[in-house]
Amino acid sequence: MTTPFNDQTPRDDGTAIQLGPERASRRLVLLHGWGADADDLLDLGLELLPLTGLSAAEQAQISLVALRAPLPHPGGIGRQWYDLQQPEWPQLAPARVQLRARLIALGASVPLQRTALLGFSQGAAMALDVATGGGGEDADAGGATGDGRVGAQPDHGRPARGALPLAALIACSGYPHPGWQPLPLALEPNQAPTTKFLLTHGEQDPVVPFAASVELERLLQTTGRPVQRLGFSGGHGIDPALLGAMGAFLAAGWQQAADADPAAES
Repeated sequence: MTTPFNDQTPRDDGTAIQLGPERASRRLVLLHGWGADADDLLDLGLELLPLTGLSAAEQAQISLVALRAPLPHPGGIGRQWYDLQQPEWPQLAPARVQLRARLIALGASVPLQRTALLGFSQGAAMALDVATGGGGEDADAGGATGDGRVGAQPDHGRPARGALPLAALIACSGYPHPGWQPLPLALEPNQAPTTKFLLTHGEQDPVVPFAASVELERLLQTTGRPVQRLGFSGGHGIDPALLGAMGAFLAAGWQQAADADPAAES
């Protein structure tokens, strides 16, 4: 595998693994699944970058960040965003708040509008929940409003409440959290998040049923969000045959962000 970062040693501070410049024109954030760790999706991220169609020089200027879930897995190996084995998932609410804060903090170096998320399984569920402000008021330390409106953004694209204005989101083998309802898009076009969503899922997935992504698609569509769903013949994983489509999807999201703010590319 050819890395656009010239075999640069990943920086691991115990909470995330990072490759590429901290301040960059684009960023891809990876959220691993239950029982995995931050390095689980790192190779996938590196494989996707050449598939975006960006030049080698442009790829080298992408910030790649693989977040580590905050909690140890009960099996003793790997991490978890919340314990799936506990009834009613009591750790979900604080995990949601913490992830939102981490993403907003990353926005200090690369604005959220030029940041894409890719999550797998539990990481996909977390990404979708936090990106859409769908967890209710506890999804936003400032208190999300009922209409999902994004307020003034004086701090490096930091939304005051509601959904996060990301460039793109890819959810692989994901599922909706109980009661999850993406917040409706704001009525004013200049305030509405423009995130595009791509869902991939194995039709024979024995861990997270394929129907979960069908429901995710339905819920996203009810709020007018642009969403595409790609199924494949397989189980709980990420189909290599879809990597080209995923790379093109990331490129389109980043290009949309660049078109909206050409000065940010300079």
